[in-house]
Amino acid sequence: MPRITKQETIGSRVREIKKFFKSSGRMPSYSEIGELTGLRSKNAVFKFIAKLEKLKLVEKDKKGRLLPLAIARPVRVLGTVEAGFPSPAEEELVDTLSLDELLIQNREATFLLKVSGDSMSGAGILPGDMVIVDKGQTPKSGDIVIAQVDGEWTMKYLRKRGETITLIPANPKYQPIKPKNELKVAGVVTAVVRKYK
Repeated sequence: MPRITKQETIGSRVREIKKFFKSSGRMPSYSEIGELTGLRSKNAVFKFIAKLEKLKLVEKDKKGRLLPLAIARPVRVLGTVEAGFPSPAEEELVDTLSLDELLIQNREATFLLKVSGDSMSGAGILPGDMVIVDKGQTPKSGDIVIAQVDGEWTMKYLRKRGETITLIPANPKYQPIKPKNELKVAGVVTAVVRKYK
């Protein structure tokens, strides 16, 4: 009977975690990892997670929750495509890239929002899109921000002129907004995600 190596055991356990992540869109809890991997004791689960951290497959946030690194499967990068005139191209594996790495700079300060409304259509942000928002960035004039204005939430360009702050839509149907009493910026939009199918 062939001997199962430590590497094969770790590999099969990681595959179970990847399957869970792919189907549920979140990392399993510590107890769920125990169930998925067949590890019976909490101590064994903690040791296994420590190995995954060493291998840079996962990391922990400040609250100890697991965040995927290489668990979130990277996608192959096959070169570039010409968006102007057609040109001959060959498919060639250039690299692999995790979409998390590409789109998220500060994992713990980042969240997603689904867009409704068309006030930012001129910036290429359409209803149904998902925006990636970094609440750790300091908003600058010209940034697209998520802001609470006088108790109402909105997404607009931030424009600062001296002490005056205005929120500017990217659609001429809408008027600029000047806060009357209060403005809280919750984060800066760093990316837009759109699914076509």
